[in-house]
Amino acid sequence: MGIIGFLVAGLIIGALARLIKPGKQNLSILWTLLLGIAGAVIGGVIASLIGTGSVGELNVIGFVIAVIAAVLLIGVAESLAGRKKVSH
Repeated sequence: MGIIGFLVAGLIIGALARLIKPGKQNLSILWTLLLGIAGAVIGGVIASLIGTGSVGELNVIGFVIAVIAAVLLIGVAESLAGRKKVSH
């Protein structure tokens, strides 16, 4: 998958993760994109490890894992952002 494809997949995965995650997220579009890309990489790596594809080709299993990973990453990002607001 090319760089543009990875960016588009990351944005889609990040947007889906934000729709799935309950509550309001205070994340910018850039953070959504970055966390979506991170989720895509994690999904691709896990799919590769279980033998259903490679990191560069995001199949159905990899896509589902990527969205789940992005939901978890958004939760972590929110908790870290919440700590910074509380400590200041």
